[in-house]
Amino acid sequence: MTPETLTTTEEVPPRRVPTPPPFPAFQTPGTPEEVSGHSLVHRELNYAIAVGFRRLSMDIWLPRNTGGGPVPVVVWIHGGAFQLGDRRELPPTFEPESVFRLLNKAGIACATVDYRHALEAPFPAQLHDIKAAVRYLRHHADVLGIDPERIGAWGESAGGHLAALLGLTGSREDLEGGLGAQGQPSSVSAVVDFYGVSSRTLMPGMDEATSFMSGALLAAVPDGMSLEPGPMLVGNSHDRSLLDAASPLAYVTADASPFLLIHGDSDGLVPLSQSELLADALTAAGAQQELITIEGGDHCFFFAEDQLDRILETSVSFFSKEFNKP
Repeated sequence: MTPETLTTTEEVPPRRVPTPPPFPAFQTPGTPEEVSGHSLVHRELNYAIAVGFRRLSMDIWLPRNTGGGPVPVVVWIHGGAFQLGDRRELPPTFEPESVFRLLNKAGIACATVDYRHALEAPFPAQLHDIKAAVRYLRHHADVLGIDPERIGAWGESAGGHLAALLGLTGSREDLEGGLGAQGQPSSVSAVVDFYGVSSRTLMPGMDEATSFMSGALLAAVPDGMSLEPGPMLVGNSHDRSLLDAASPLAYVTADASPFLLIHGDSDGLVPLSQSELLADALTAAGAQQELITIEGGDHCFFFAEDQLDRILETSVSFFSKEFNKP
């Protein structure tokens, strides 16, 4: 038999090429650090990782004395006109970390979150980010020791705007976005909104409000870009339909979460009428709301600092009451 006539029926198995695991869309919580007798903190957790963008982070403040069961959690959303701000920064009138510690003392966890600013991505990116943060908390609820059925939102100024949107769009699948953890709802069960905008089309101009910005602050703003927070938020546009779509007032229904709105009657940046509009719309829809007006209070409750302890205590008590409802 010649070599040419030799045959074989044995098949050589294909060579297996190992493939690496997929790049994660979010980070798993590790071990929190002890920061006080009341609080443990997970710092710099990446709740959403997306191609082409910076990682979005949160810090989670956990109460130490929990009684052994899962605790409710409030998502704190910073302000800054969608142009400035950071999850670790509170308004200048607040004591550093006061919101986080007050919630922990009341047995409530606090997740303080970053989100993309207006020049990083236009709306609804900011809402997508915050919704991803809520889904992250629910996804890791067992690890974190939090109750996925008791999640609230609390924000000031631009953060109040986003907190309101969270409380109004929990059933809107078209506004979820695709970032981070999936398969969890982004709804919240209570909202505290400090002096947030409710209607972008009914906001007065803010030229004076931007006069404090220095040349160094403005150096990265593209030529021709409006400094008005509303138009900047929707991609440098004054289109009413885009501004309405970015406004909490457009999403009010009877299914809205319970709201506590607190606003100074002398607010020179976001007029009190913005909270009055939202309060009236919530009442007309049959939703629960309470509006507290702070006499003499400007934006960030400047000139009403003597009332700030009461404002914060009222807010924490509101969450405690809502979380303890059957």
